Amino acid sequence: MHTDLSTFSGVVQLGDVTLPVIAGGTPQAIGEREFLIPTGAVTVLHPYADGEFFRHGWNSWSPSGWRRFADAPLRVYDSPQRLLTADDAKNDTPHAHSGAAVGAIMVPGGEIILLGALGLGAPRVGATASTLWGTLEETGADWFLARGPEVEVFARYAQLLSERLGSRSLRAGRVWSSWYSFYEELDEGLVRNTVDGLNGMPFDVVQLDDGWEPSVGDWEANDRFPSGMAATARTITDAGFRAGLWLAPFIALPHSVFARDRPELLIQGEDGAPLVAGYNWGGPYYGLDTTHPEVVAHLRELFTRVVGWGFSYLKLDFMYAGALAGGRSSEVHRERAYRDAIALIRETVGDDVYLLGCGVPIIPSIGVFDGVRVGPDVAAFWDNAERPGDPTGVGARNAFLASIHRAWLRPAIDTDPDVVYFRRRRSLLDEPQRQLLEDVATVLGFKSTSDPAAWLLPHELEDLRAWLGRAEQVVQEGRYRFRVDGRLVDFAPFIDYTAPVSTVAG
Repeated sequence: MHTDLSTFSGVVQLGDVTLPVIAGGTPQAIGEREFLIPTGAVTVLHPYADGEFFRHGWNSWSPSGWRRFADAPLRVYDSPQRLLTADDAKNDTPHAHSGAAVGAIMVPGGEIILLGALGLGAPRVGATASTLWGTLEETGADWFLARGPEVEVFARYAQLLSERLGSRSLRAGRVWSSWYSFYEELDEGLVRNTVDGLNGMPFDVVQLDDGWEPSVGDWEANDRFPSGMAATARTITDAGFRAGLWLAPFIALPHSVFARDRPELLIQGEDGAPLVAGYNWGGPYYGLDTTHPEVVAHLRELFTRVVGWGFSYLKLDFMYAGALAGGRSSEVHRERAYRDAIALIRETVGDDVYLLGCGVPIIPSIGVFDGVRVGPDVAAFWDNAERPGDPTGVGARNAFLASIHRAWLRPAIDTDPDVVYFRRRRSLLDEPQRQLLEDVATVLGFKSTSDPAAWLLPHELEDLRAWLGRAEQVVQEGRYRFRVDGRLVDFAPFIDYTAPVSTVAG
């Protein structure tokens, strides 16, 4: 063993296995088979050449799951636009297994060896048939290295994340969302009729999604809400529900008033023009420079106004744009810029407003957001045959796969797998697929739907009411095995990453 002022090169003992380690400092034992490793790059040599690697995606929509070393990496293929939107494109490794913040390898006996970052700095964890490695764009975060049963080790990592980054106790409750029924076709009359139909249903929140604003970036009521958003919030709260609203405060469409009038407030690319942060709504959009004093003032005013309208549940979408690399008015690491901006939002709205993050960098959101989406958008169909190489595409299959592989996050933050469908009409899901979504939401402890009462048959409405009213006891027995009030739920038959890709590992 050899150490100096900056580098450790030696071994760690993980039970009956001795593993060589190269790191930025000396590992410190904190448990029988647990170590903290100081910040910096770290490489662990392992003998498990025939094993599997757990890859964790950067933001809500990013693919997460297990792959064998011999398999193609789990990532977005052949779509740079989608990669930019749905994962950390800057750190993508097309021919190697890697993911964001945490990774793990399987070892004989059903145990894992996990390497996870305990902070910010765009940590990356990857693996080969002989190494488990971690890197940081900016030093600061320590590493957690541990061996043990999979469920226990991930739970311990989630606990340490909460200790380092903070935790929140506010829970979403039971949520009705407008998105998967009406999409952008919202108006105040439709909201009123829908709320009337939900009267007597055991929902806590009625959340309006995209469609109320004139343009993404301009957060005022559009002409379909002539009475204004405060009046619409009252429609919801007068019916006994908490009022929820969707915003995407860190992005602006090119044609928005904000982007046209204040391009200097946007993150800049190397060419000095606004940086394209992703693609949706038929084209690109830009990210706001949240380090700019005028953007800080804009965010304070926006969230003071929205809460003043009467909304106390906010779904904040496309938030990863605040953590992209680019030119900002202050030289601060991109994940720190993001964390500071969401902390500003939390300070502005207070602790009693529930913040749900969607499209958020997962680890940097812990301790500030109350909940996070943990998979791509669900849909009333199983898979999207037009995007076979994209595990982040809309569909029940992709939403399920990412979400169930993030069940370990539940002790650290509310985990939202997206809505459950109780309607059988207006849906292409068969009954096992529909039940799967219901079971995932139950296991993750986040119950939501977009089904208007008027779209449900009497027995479907009663099924929804009964599900919302239950408080199930959930016990995890294995990677994909759970007991729900004593009933065995085994997701293993639905685990499938065999969708074709046109690019494979070299």
